[in-house]
Amino acid sequence: MDSIDHVLVQRLQENGRATQLELAREVGLSQPAVAERIRKLEKRGILRGYTARVDPAALGKDICAFVGVAIEHPKYFDAFTRKVLTLTDVLECHRVAGADSYLLKVRTENTRTLDELLVKTLRTIPGVTQTHTTIVLASVKEETRIHVPQEYLQRRAR
Repeated sequence: MDSIDHVLVQRLQENGRATQLELAREVGLSQPAVAERIRKLEKRGILRGYTARVDPAALGKDICAFVGVAIEHPKYFDAFTRKVLTLTDVLECHRVAGADSYLLKVRTENTRTLDELLVKTLRTIPGVTQTHTTIVLASVKEETRIHVPQEYLQRRAR
């Protein structure tokens, strides 16, 4: 990736609806050249998709929680992963080192639906031995963008 690619990645993270023409003007290239760069960034998997950020509370998802899940043996990892991929209230699932095997970020309607997710779903998955839950009271920072080092952006400005 060169400095132009870094600028494109940064700008698309800031505004995924930016037009190729707007981006072209910013980086000093033609629209077709920018389109080709974006296509290559997508093909390489650097740009993995485009999405809108949504207010979870506006959609009735008032509870955010992090759930640590302990699994008794790695032989259960694949089945656990397959099940978690079907759960719409699970936004993120990370296999981690430490006391837990997985760390989940979940958004659900209320404490009743969170309890159902924990008791009726997660704890019934074969191999799950324990869960522990931390409920979020307030979010200070929730970011989806990956920082693009400022030196790439400054080089482009010159």
